[in-house]
Amino acid sequence: MKWNKILSAVSVCALTASLLAGCGSSSDSDSGGTDAVGTSDGGSKKVANGELNIAVFQGGYGREYWDQVSDEFMKEHPGTKINITASPKIAELVRPKIVAGNPPDLMYIAGGDNLPILDGLIKDKALTDLSDIFNTDDGSGALKDKMLPGVLESRSMAPYGDGKIYLAPFNFGVLGLWYNKTLFDQKNIQTPKTWDELFAMNATAKDNGRALFTYQGLYPGYLDEVIIPSIYDLGGQKALDQFFDYDPEFWKGDVFKQVWGNIQKFANEDNGLMKGTVALNHTQAQTSFMQGKAMFIPNGTWFEDEMKDAPREDGFQFGFLGIPSFKSGSSVKAMSQIEQIVIPAKAKNPELAAEFLKYIYSDKSIKLNAEKSKAVMAVKDAADLAKPYISETTYNVYKAVDNGMELVNGAFKTVAKGSRYSPKDEVYKTISSLMNKQMTLDEYSDKMYKMYTEVSKELKDSAE
Repeated sequence: MKWNKILSAVSVCALTASLLAGCGSSSDSDSGGTDAVGTSDGGSKKVANGELNIAVFQGGYGREYWDQVSDEFMKEHPGTKINITASPKIAELVRPKIVAGNPPDLMYIAGGDNLPILDGLIKDKALTDLSDIFNTDDGSGALKDKMLPGVLESRSMAPYGDGKIYLAPFNFGVLGLWYNKTLFDQKNIQTPKTWDELFAMNATAKDNGRALFTYQGLYPGYLDEVIIPSIYDLGGQKALDQFFDYDPEFWKGDVFKQVWGNIQKFANEDNGLMKGTVALNHTQAQTSFMQGKAMFIPNGTWFEDEMKDAPREDGFQFGFLGIPSFKSGSSVKAMSQIEQIVIPAKAKNPELAAEFLKYIYSDKSIKLNAEKSKAVMAVKDAADLAKPYISETTYNVYKAVDNGMELVNGAFKTVAKGSRYSPKDEVYKTISSLMNKQMTLDEYSDKMYKMYTEVSKELKDSAE
């Protein structure tokens, strides 16, 4: 894969799509000390009084990987014990512990509703510096050299711009528009490479008894999978920097008008947006798409496994498009997202947490994650390690960049401590008012301009 080209060109962002699965069980216990990890006879590692409390998001990937990798770690590290708390709403469970100064030792936080807790930890500088973990060479090379190029240097892993790593990369997703490959193959429908071609397919969609587009209406953050690559397609890194760094003028420029104009066009065109979309949660919208009620939907590489038991139209097969370009001949783009693992600064057993984090990046763990979660980590060659356990469609999505698909992403700059704004929520949740035709594009622009101006002022005041 052309990772150097892809991931060094732009920043890499944390996963913002909202994943959901059944409620998770939990078992909590106070961690048992901070003794350093040593090596016992025979090379197996053990930790005196080594109890580790971890909190993990239980979403589309489930929790089985975490149960299995913890068991394997404990076998290889005699004397250790790992307690797992897992839930789709993991932030609600760990927030009281964090406030009380007794956080879990290690946390995997994902899912749109949970991510603000990471923003808070970053703002409060309440995370452990992980740089030494990634710089240490255990004899097989430094761990940082195993990561996809550009990931550790991104704002999402090194949020303060000082080169120090506070968030560790985990599962790597490729996100864009999906379609029913069987329908396209049988009807000889060509996938669109430009936005003009996509909107021209509205008649084809209608002829096949479906709307052109739907999305996870109650979670409009999914639309970033369309928006971020489109910003980059039109305005390059300069426009992305404006968007993510709170330049108010972004909301008065042509890039905004064209990108958000496209989003609004789905709602304004007859048959452009599936009826009822804005009121649907992610599983409802995704099921409707699979049942043939819409031609396209945004989602990520977890989509196929997450919806493996959902009803669908006869012969349905997942197809991945990426995001069309505004101009003919330009490369098709897709969004990349990387989930994160952190060790809170007040973790009771940071040494054991560090040892467990390193274990997560072992080949055994990468394969186990693919087997149990059908996920691919942000590690070189992880897609090939995962190949026996993921579908051909998913594998081909990860390899699509070899055919010229360009991956794009970024992360919002951390707001000032005490800010009343969550810019990501302000930007994406307000889109629902556009799609409901309760707000014009100019009104949306004015609202975002004001918010960016205030966020920028807060940052400036906090630096003085």
